[in-house]
Amino acid sequence: MKIAVRAAMIVAAVLAAFIAHPLPAGAAQDAPGTTEHTVAMGDWNRPYLLHLPPGAKPGARLPLIVALHGGLNDAAYVEDQSGLDKVADQDGYAVAYPDGLLGTWNAGACCWFARWAGVDDVGFLDRLIDTLVKQGVADPARVFMTGFSNGGGMAYRYACERADKVAGIAVVSGALAIGCTPKRPVSVLAFHGTWDPSVPYTGGGNMDADVHFPFIGVQLLMEFWRWVDKLPALSWPVPDGPEGCVGTGPGAVEVALCTKQQGGHEWPDYASKLIGEFFASRPSLPQPAT
Repeated sequence: MKIAVRAAMIVAAVLAAFIAHPLPAGAAQDAPGTTEHTVAMGDWNRPYLLHLPPGAKPGARLPLIVALHGGLNDAAYVEDQSGLDKVADQDGYAVAYPDGLLGTWNAGACCWFARWAGVDDVGFLDRLIDTLVKQGVADPARVFMTGFSNGGGMAYRYACERADKVAGIAVVSGALAIGCTPKRPVSVLAFHGTWDPSVPYTGGGNMDADVHFPFIGVQLLMEFWRWVDKLPALSWPVPDGPEGCVGTGPGAVEVALCTKQQGGHEWPDYASKLIGEFFASRPSLPQPAT
């Protein structure tokens, strides 16, 4: 893409974000259901949806799932796509669904507008989580992250750079698009289809339109996380998972992969239930002494 065209697209993206009129920032809604909010990032109020389960009591901190939409989607789309509200209502999670810049996240080598504009999405997610903790919504020891496609890549990036803030992540059809040296072991659950045209199961292709760097093969990526976490081979069946779901076995830290034969670029219908169970079985993060 020519430099002038790319510059025009970046300017348009930034202007679109700044002239939008999201709801004013404020305290989180304590009523159950989904409500709209914003987080102030300088002069930019970044929007997110917050879903609270029935019976959530004001001031009672809940385990939090931050769910990141795929490329060119938005918060409402992934809320409907994932069905995580049902998991939240059954298991007592709060779920935050933030919006990326023009439907994209800066996951490193991907994707598009957010990467071109140099958006600090790690800083945004820091601010979002810290805001919900300060408001008494989220338990800082029980913060989890999941994402689809570009959002999955952003979840990987956040785990790589903020391993001390997440008790586990789950990635659906996403790719690691940045160098990764987490400060502590990270539990990872991944879902991939063998016929995914966007994130090739065996690797290859290009990370982004102008990033000629191949995707890492899914099996190799899981070996990376297993190696980082110092875990055994992925050979244990995942409890309640369908055929094709294997992990490193019971323990405080776990890496697991669910492979859907002939599956595409999709959120499997069984994924959210397994994500809820995977997160529930993770130990709480140690918190600094006050």
